[in-house]
Amino acid sequence: MVIVMDTDATSTDIQSIVELVESAGGEAFVSRGVSRIVIGLVGDIDHFAMMNLRGMPGVRNVVRISAKYKLVSREHHPDRSVVQVGGVSIGPQTVTLIAGPCAVETPDQTLAAARMAQAAGATLLRGGAFKPRTSPYAFQGLGERGLQILAEVRQETGLPIVTEVVGAHDVAMVADYADMLQVGTRNMQNFTLLQAVGEAGKPVLLKRGMNATIEEWLMAAEYIAQRGNLDIVLCERGIRTFEPATRNTLDISAVPVAQRLSHLPVIVDPSHSGGRRDLVLPLSRAAVVAGADGIIVDVHPQPDIALCDGPQALVADDLQALARTMEDLAGFMGRHLATQRDLVAV
Repeated sequence: MVIVMDTDATSTDIQSIVELVESAGGEAFVSRGVSRIVIGLVGDIDHFAMMNLRGMPGVRNVVRISAKYKLVSREHHPDRSVVQVGGVSIGPQTVTLIAGPCAVETPDQTLAAARMAQAAGATLLRGGAFKPRTSPYAFQGLGERGLQILAEVRQETGLPIVTEVVGAHDVAMVADYADMLQVGTRNMQNFTLLQAVGEAGKPVLLKRGMNATIEEWLMAAEYIAQRGNLDIVLCERGIRTFEPATRNTLDISAVPVAQRLSHLPVIVDPSHSGGRRDLVLPLSRAAVVAGADGIIVDVHPQPDIALCDGPQALVADDLQALARTMEDLAGFMGRHLATQRDLVAV
């Protein structure tokens, strides 16, 4: 069961509901998004139904949710959500381009990649300071120094930062630098990490696990939402199949399916799904036409010497072609490509 609060509900209204539910032996989880507050209830639903929760101050609606993922389900929120990241909107009216280096290597490399991304119209800068890799001998990222470089580049360009956090113990430190916290495919079901980012007070980009079903993906988002954070963006990044021609198989059907089941924005990562530079543009076309709310791509000024995922990183000409295509297709879909003009001070 979910209680949807009025936009002008007070802290006292919310606390009264929490105390009433707890006095009845249940649990109440308060989750806050940009435009609304919902309270998820756990306990005896039939008993809750007799408590006249709908008549309490500040309550807009009380909804029984059949889906396992109560807070991120569209059952109680028919309109799709918009998530704000440093003043940039990700949602159904725009198509947002997120671009930057897969891994932060040096200040010069990161700034050059950011300049390339910005020149093409990207409004969010991605960059990895922590890199969970299959091989323990591969480059694992610069850690906090990488975060400092990203913060310096943000100061120079004005682009808000999206960066990955790989351990619950690092969440507070990464949140001090980042505008959006990314949970990668290998950590999609790291439940301790999901709960920690849910409590961090920053928007979260949740990548689908390479072996995960859509339901498991949405249940992972529920872990974040249950800890108080509804500012979640889902990212389809390809799943593992028997096909070796691409790094992963982009499940393009996941975009409309996830949007039908959940109110959260859904973006696509064509870089990690295809694993090759020449596949990024065609996969991006498919994603935008399928209804994706954004694209996240790897960019590098010198892909041949990149320390991480060079074969899939775009260079300036590629990125410009991608941005032009996204702008054309966004218009076809009744949207517009988010630009610097959409970036407002917050």
